[in-house]
Amino acid sequence: MFSKVRTCLASRLARAPAAASSRAALRATPALCRHRRGFSSGSAAVRVLYDGHCPICVTEIRFLQFLQRNRPGEVDFIDISLPGYDGGKYKDVSYEMAMDEMHVIDEKDEVHRGIPAFAVMYGAVGLGWLGRFMMWPLVRPFMDKSYAIFARNRLKWTGRGGECTTGRCEKKTH
Repeated sequence: MFSKVRTCLASRLARAPAAASSRAALRATPALCRHRRGFSSGSAAVRVLYDGHCPICVTEIRFLQFLQRNRPGEVDFIDISLPGYDGGKYKDVSYEMAMDEMHVIDEKDEVHRGIPAFAVMYGAVGLGWLGRFMMWPLVRPFMDKSYAIFARNRLKWTGRGGECTTGRCEKKTH
């Protein structure tokens, strides 16, 4: 936490006019603070495609929305379960592809799937340290295997296995 504050402070100082002459200050601009850039297009920098009928997924998305409450517009959470979802608007990520695994479209319009998608998403809401940890070479194989198990079984674990075999899933109304 303190290292993030320190690096963001160094970044702010590097942008200050008095610090502009210092080469060391200019090199101090960290990757942690890059998510604070403005975009002229008016759209969010990062787009997260998630299953709005998955209670596990929705819980995580609500937490991430809470984290980004002070940075509106940085992340756009797209619910693929809504009837109007059109993969053509999101780099041709179809409903079926998005149901198979997590997809995130970054600020460069590149699509990330699986664990790299989580790393991009976490970085966009201020949890870059968690994303970097997940991508660390010693941890990444474990994360990939764990996520593969989750992705393969999440429909069954959330009680939606049968109705999701074809077409769109429907939220159970008990």
